[in-house]
Amino acid sequence: MNYEKSCGAIVYRKHYGNTEILLIKHIKSGYWSFPKGHMEQGETEIQTAVREIKEETNIDISIDDPSFRETVIFNPRRDTRKEVVYFVARATSHEVKAQEEEISEIRWVEISQAPQHLAYDNDKLIVNRVRAFLAKSRI
Repeated sequence: MNYEKSCGAIVYRKHYGNTEILLIKHIKSGYWSFPKGHMEQGETEIQTAVREIKEETNIDISIDDPSFRETVIFNPRRDTRKEVVYFVARATSHEVKAQEEEISEIRWVEISQAPQHLAYDNDKLIVNRVRAFLAKSRI
């Protein structure tokens, strides 16, 4: 069995009083999800998330509270087990530019509207947990 690990974040911003999150549309699958990518040798989970989000979207982020850490485990192929770790991150820049090889579109979506764009139940569950986390944190 092969093992893969990726890290990313649910990136949010405040926009005209609303909380918006960043969604990306993958070229290969055509599905909307969150920016993430494979860990490189010697990186921490947070370093991977910061690097991958910058590479995929051109957005700089800050993970102010690493206590939010959600893990999704699944089998993308019969012989592969994949773990994806997500954090909550605040966007510190806002000029998006898609990584052309992987991302077909990037969109800021009001957080309550995000689940209707997402294909996977795990992603919808994570958005609901992020909403509760941000409300509790009063961010």
